[in-house]
Amino acid sequence: MAESNNKNIGITLKAAFAAFGVYFCMYGFRKPFTVASFEGLSYFGIEYKVLIIIAQVMGYFISKFIGIRFISELKPEKRISYLFIFIVIAELALLGFAVVPAPYNILFMFINGMPLGMIWGIVFSYIEGRKTTEIIGLFLCSSFVVSSGFTKSVGKFLMDTFGVSEFWMPFTTGLFFIIPLIIFGFMLERIPRPTEEDILLKNKRQPLHKNERKALIRQFFIPIICITFLYVSLTVLRDFRDNFNREIWDNLNIRFDSSIFTITEIPIAIMVLLVLSFMVKVKNNKKAFAYYHYILFIGIGSVGLSTYLFQNGFMSPFLWMVLSGFGMYLCYIPFNGIYFDRMIAAFEIKGNVGFLIYFVDSFGYLGSVLILLYKNFGSARTSWLNFYIYLNYIIVIIVLISSLIAYLSFRKKSRPKSNNNNPYINFDTRSKMI
Repeated sequence: MAESNNKNIGITLKAAFAAFGVYFCMYGFRKPFTVASFEGLSYFGIEYKVLIIIAQVMGYFISKFIGIRFISELKPEKRISYLFIFIVIAELALLGFAVVPAPYNILFMFINGMPLGMIWGIVFSYIEGRKTTEIIGLFLCSSFVVSSGFTKSVGKFLMDTFGVSEFWMPFTTGLFFIIPLIIFGFMLERIPRPTEEDILLKNKRQPLHKNERKALIRQFFIPIICITFLYVSLTVLRDFRDNFNREIWDNLNIRFDSSIFTITEIPIAIMVLLVLSFMVKVKNNKKAFAYYHYILFIGIGSVGLSTYLFQNGFMSPFLWMVLSGFGMYLCYIPFNGIYFDRMIAAFEIKGNVGFLIYFVDSFGYLGSVLILLYKNFGSARTSWLNFYIYLNYIIVIIVLISSLIAYLSFRKKSRPKSNNNNPYINFDTRSKMI
């Protein structure tokens, strides 16, 4: 028994390390360009930096719609090949961005976003449906909290220290992450498939075809719509903070170096991991699923309260960026897999997490594009800092309303029916642990 437990711990740690590593390295091909300012450049009445962010997000956005089918039907034996092919395409696109003059190189940022939008679904397919999915998923999710800041620090360091231009910096940064990503990718590929115990606890995960996807949407229509609105809002907030982190810090009139983008994100990642790691101890899937909604209320409340305290002079800028980021990521991270993993297990859904992630994710990035266009045309005179503050308040209201409706809808669907063929599980958190 002890030997078996040690083996399971070893597999979990290996899976967590590999998944974290792959997605951490992926950010080396996606986010470094956002630390550049591209000052003085604008085309078609839009700032150049906004244009290339929109281009990449549009590629990511289209990729998510393709991924609804591609990821939900992906066969395990083809995952590693697609992973490496997509990364190579993304890096070659950054080379095109460096070589081709502006504004024509905007197309290459769109191409860069297309393959990168598939990476999350591929990585999560390796770890879903396990009794330790939650803890592995937490490490995976923490990667994009830390990696975004780290890759920006690397990019700014290359520009400040070696004089790498803003156009060549994204490609150069990507080169540093190719070999580590390949190593982590092969580690991920060697993780054993879910065991019989995993399947018993979390349901067998299987491809989800067109008719089955439609049936799932019909079955959970109202809560899925609410979750989609909720996730769109969180993605907008997270993307804006991530893409314009430098501009927000500039507006705060605080002296900082390249390390600030990493220093603020490390405590966020640690705090989110600590809070969400307690969910691993909740073995009852329906209890855990209910608890995630409570976490939503706490997280979004932290965003609103910290922003109010900062705006009224009761909190320092650094502490505000950490606490508001903590609240936002506390809400955002579960929807990148572990929330849906518990949903599938709690309601005994036949399918996989990939479909649900990519369904809500596809709309999330559309929201990011619309907000950027609004900022450029409808609120151009508003500083990045003030726009971000107003965005915080709006998102808090949307998330609170959407999460409450989703929670109540799931509770209603989980109530026992009068017949004996009820396909749902009782959502009552007082029920016996399994």
